[in-house]
Amino acid sequence: MTSPSGEQIELERGSQRVVVVEVGAGIRSYSVDGRSVLDGYEAGDLITSGRGQVLIPWPNRLQDGSYEFDGNRYQLALTEPEHGNAIHGLVRWAGWTVAEREPQRVVMTHALHPQPGYPFALALAIEYELAEAGLAVRTTATNVGSARCPYGAGAHPYLTLGTSTVDSLSLHVPGRRLLEPDERGLPIGTTDVVGTEYDFSSPRSIRQTKLDHCFTALERDEDGLARVRLFDPEGERALELWVDETYRYLMLFTGDTRADVARRSIAVEPMTCPPNAFRSGDDLIVIEPGETVSSTWGISPS
Repeated sequence: MTSPSGEQIELERGSQRVVVVEVGAGIRSYSVDGRSVLDGYEAGDLITSGRGQVLIPWPNRLQDGSYEFDGNRYQLALTEPEHGNAIHGLVRWAGWTVAEREPQRVVMTHALHPQPGYPFALALAIEYELAEAGLAVRTTATNVGSARCPYGAGAHPYLTLGTSTVDSLSLHVPGRRLLEPDERGLPIGTTDVVGTEYDFSSPRSIRQTKLDHCFTALERDEDGLARVRLFDPEGERALELWVDETYRYLMLFTGDTRADVARRSIAVEPMTCPPNAFRSGDDLIVIEPGETVSSTWGISPS
């Protein structure tokens, strides 16, 4: 019987195990020493709450599903109808192809053809590779069309340390600014995190904080990476999710509105641009014909 997520591509290095799926080229599971690092799903289940999915050619929400680009107006399907938004791009439910495969590495590819609302052509590739330090994910997009195109990329992993809720865990988020959302989840301004309940610039307990917020102005280490750290003060487990300089935004979500993930894990979503970037133009990537752009993020368990 075919799995709802298609072929299951298993990667292995030492005690690390990852399963990448054909449908959407996302991550179904990631474990170290037999303990889950990501809040995933079973092979026989339909993906819910975006778990492990790839968000291309835009992450997060697009108001009314409409935007203007180079003098033309486009309309996308409203895939978040309750709020009148188009959400998380066009490839989450598409079939991807295994282009390269090794025991600890796989490259998934997909041709995003022109379609209503996004009449542009992209050749997409996502490389997942297990190294000694953890998992690295490299996303590449090449404009194979004749016109330049708007583009953004993101991912939707839910981090877990195996606790029943995230309330007892401590969190460090290197974002100095916060995008203020309206009732539709769209940004209406920015604010400094200092003095707010969302200030995790120094590690502290999550407690009852409800997160569905986008952080930016990311502080980076000397290697240019920004790192989110989740750790258990009562145990020895910790996780780092890192992003390179192309990812300028991090969406954090404690899942309070979704029964399947509510507060048992925390989504840390790397994004190259903020919500609604196709309309605002904020940090929107424009890919010229023949041009290739790439971005890398990863997870380091400890």
